[in-house]
Amino acid sequence: MDSALSWVALVILVFVLAISLPDGRHRRLERRLRELDRKLDLLLDHHGIADERPGMAEVDELLRRDRKVEAIKRYRQLTGAGLAEAKQAVEARIR
Repeated sequence: MDSALSWVALVILVFVLAISLPDGRHRRLERRLRELDRKLDLLLDHHGIADERPGMAEVDELLRRDRKVEAIKRYRQLTGAGLAEAKQAVEARIR
């Protein structure tokens, strides 16, 4: 539960920062956040910790039903990730 609360707090903080930054810094922050999200996914997977973010169970269910393209699409909807990043994250969830 603490990790879910931490995740929500992080998202709120990033959102507040993002709306107050100039465009260039906003893009750098967005790229950095995506990279941190990818690393978090890898760490959670490596340590066998379930991802408690809302909707990730749906992504996992799509993967169990061999619906990778739909899982990538749903991951993008949930996280705002780009296509390449979402594909990497979903493939990491498969492993």
